[in-house]
Order: sequence, then structure tokens, then C-alpha cells
Amino acid sequence: MNYPRVTIVIVNYNGWKDTIECLESVYKIDYPYFSVVLVDNNSNDESLSKIREYCKGELKIVSQYFDYNPENKPLFLQEFDNYEKGIKLRYLNKNDSYSLTLIKNNRNYGFAEGNNIGIRFSLNNLDPEYVLLLNNDTVVGENLLDDLVKTGESKEEIGILGPKIYFYDKPDVIWSAGCRISWKLSRGIQIGTNEVDQGQFDEQREVEYVSGSSFLIKTEAIQKIGLMDEKYFLYFEESDWTLRANQAGYKSLYVPTAHIWHKVSQSGGGISKPIGLYYITRNRWIFMRKWAKKSDYAFFVIYQIIGFFILPLILSIYYGNRKLFISYYHGFFDGIKF
Repeated sequence: MNYPRVTIVIVNYNGWKDTIECLESVYKIDYPYFSVVLVDNNSNDESLSKIREYCKGELKIVSQYFDYNPENKPLFLQEFDNYEKGIKLRYLNKNDSYSLTLIKNNRNYGFAEGNNIGIRFSLNNLDPEYVLLLNNDTVVGENLLDDLVKTGESKEEIGILGPKIYFYDKPDVIWSAGCRISWKLSRGIQIGTNEVDQGQFDEQREVEYVSGSSFLIKTEAIQKIGLMDEKYFLYFEESDWTLRANQAGYKSLYVPTAHIWHKVSQSGGGISKPIGLYYITRNRWIFMRKWAKKSDYAFFVIYQIIGFFILPLILSIYYGNRKLFISYYHGFFDGIKF
């Protein structure tokens, strides 16, 4: 098999414990040509110092998914401050097996632009044929790249690929076997979620979109459709990106033989956290105005009007957080105005 070069882009924001566990699993991937670019979104915890300790081999990782490997330490660490668009570096170590590129942002750019920064760096300096976006709160299987890339190489029209995703704390329970969109409610549906894996989702198939927690895209597709839309910041960005690729003629595939384990909503927290609820509520409006059919959009508007009086109160009581009430309304009105 031909082994095209892959760059793995991971975004960290105040999540070094998850990030270094993710990194340790990544360096166990059984694939010969990949580079790792870690983008830190101006973390204000110990992230930078802990990542440096990990690279030196001074921080042992304990995980239920693998044994720590001291033999590949120290990793060659290259750090860059506030990487600018379009810069091609003259000198860059491309030793795939033992290097980590760390980009330190001066503010939190969110998931979309944080990944875009890593992708720009990769395309300018590392010459990948594929880019894998990987959430920092995941652990990957050793065959992840091999199975995804092999499938991607099988047909030119395949542009985006995603693995079977399990819950981290329930290793044999599926979180996502591909994704589809509930157009009337503007919700991403994770196919197979909460089902014990008994082989019922072992068929490779085309899907409506691929989860951003592990999202492999061909460089040629990026060059054709551009980067993710940074205005989403958090949530819906991968759905929008996949639909743009589909619109350009690329197919998106679910590959069941590739596996990751996901801690699910560690960064934004989903609707249980104010920041997550704000962006989910706001971005639904942005996404639906751009992509929904008129009939689906009309239903969505009616549903949102009804929910306007009920949903924030229910969420605030259920999660015991009054800030959710305010976040919902901020997201609602910002979404309408955007």
C-alpha cells in the first residue's frame, strides 16, 4: 500500500491531562508517515509546562487503553508563537515518529479557527495529502490512520472519512457510527449512540457528515472548498464543512474498522455548560439559514419560538445552573442577528 503523508491537528484549551493521554495514543499509531501539530488556544492552566514535561519523558501517562512507552521519549518539540497565515518556515524538523509541533496562540480561537491555524501550518510546511482533525479528549486505535487512509485512497470521490467512535468510559458502547442531520430540529444525530457494539454497524457506508472528534479530509478537498468557517467557533463547523465538500462533489464515509474512544463534550460541555449552550443555540440559526430547505427552516423557526419559553427554564433546573438561562437567550438573539 502507498502511504500518503498525514498531519494530525489537535487543539488544546486548558485540557492538558486529556491532551497528553491523546498524544501518547497517537504516537502508537501503526502508520509510517504522519506529523503531529498541537495548537494551544491560550490556555491559562498548566498546559504548556505539562506538555513540555511529557515531551521530555518526565510525565508518565496511565491509561486503561495502552501501556506508557518510555522508549520514544524525549520527543523533539518545536514551538511557534502566534503562527501567522501564509508563512512557510525555512527550517522544520519532519521526523514523524519523534516530533511534536506546538503552536501557541495569544487568544482562544475556538475549535474552528484553532484547527484552521494548525491546517494552515501543515499545508505550508508539512506537505500532507491528508489532514486528521482529532479532539484532545480522545484515545485512538493503532490502526486508525491505516484503515482511514486505505479507504480514502480507494476512490477519488471520497473526500472525508470518520471512524467508529466509542464512549471512553464504556469501551464497547458506541457513541457514533457516522452522523446524520435532523433538519427540522437542526440537530446532529450520532448513529448507533448508546448501543453495545455487536457488529451491527460494521458496514462501511456514505454518511451525511463526519464527527469533528476524528475527521480525516484530503488536502485536495481543502484546497477546493477552503478551511472551516471560523464564525461557528464551536459546534456545527464540521457539519458545515462536510456539506461544502459534498456540494463540491466529494463523498463522506464512515469506516467501521477504524476506532477511537471519546470522552464526549470535555471542552465545550454541550448544553450542560453556558459556553456550550450559547454556541449550540446561536449556531443552529447560522447553519439552518445557510443549508435548510424552506419547509424545514419554517418548522425550525416555529420549534425555536415554542422552545424559547420552555427550554432555558428546563435546562437551568435540570442542570442546577442559572447561567444556562442567560446563555440560551444570548445565543438565541445572537443567532437571529448574525
